[in-house]
Amino acid sequence: MTIRILIADDEALLRMAFGTVLEAQPDMVPVGEAWDGDHAVRLAQELRPDVVLMDVRMPGTDGIEATRQVVRLCPETRVLILTTFDLDEYAFAGLKAGASGFLLKNTRPEELLTAIRDVAAGDAVVSPRITRRLLDRFRPHLPDGRSADRDERLGRLSAREREVLVQVGSGLSNAEIAATLHLAEATVKSHLGRILHKLGLRDRIQAVVFAYESRLVHPA
Repeated sequence: MTIRILIADDEALLRMAFGTVLEAQPDMVPVGEAWDGDHAVRLAQELRPDVVLMDVRMPGTDGIEATRQVVRLCPETRVLILTTFDLDEYAFAGLKAGASGFLLKNTRPEELLTAIRDVAAGDAVVSPRITRRLLDRFRPHLPDGRSADRDERLGRLSAREREVLVQVGSGLSNAEIAATLHLAEATVKSHLGRILHKLGLRDRIQAVVFAYESRLVHPA
């Protein structure tokens, strides 16, 4: 399957750089470029890309509002937010708006390409650093665990799936989990897919919160 990608960024050089990287991939094709949020929404409706690479800070309609509109108007399109700003409010706002991922622009090209493939496949992508900072925000609002420990959904997981969920809850990436548990990265991804299905969770972030609420992972 060829992944069709719309690039939305107000800097022409960055659009060109992203396009060059994407064009070199046999399974990806850039189908359009947008220079502001309104343009991104219009092109998303016209081109129906699989993934939109969305800059956060653009003139007029910003990337967060553009993401909200794209997700509403083009539900089959996934949005991967890219920003130079490692700030909590962007991560929260982007994920709340319906983005499937959040990465920093200084992410290595191979990590960006992996993220695009993961998002196109229906996975959520948030860098481990951002995940850990999201956890810091969640901790004050978590229950004390006395009732959460009885969540019957935990019984649906195998011992290995629990191990994987603990690592996910600790903010580790799939590659880090694979190294920690001595598994293939593809095996970790398969385990995570089954975990989400068994627990009725939408994405990795919900899995992280569940791990804390069920006290599989404890706040530091």
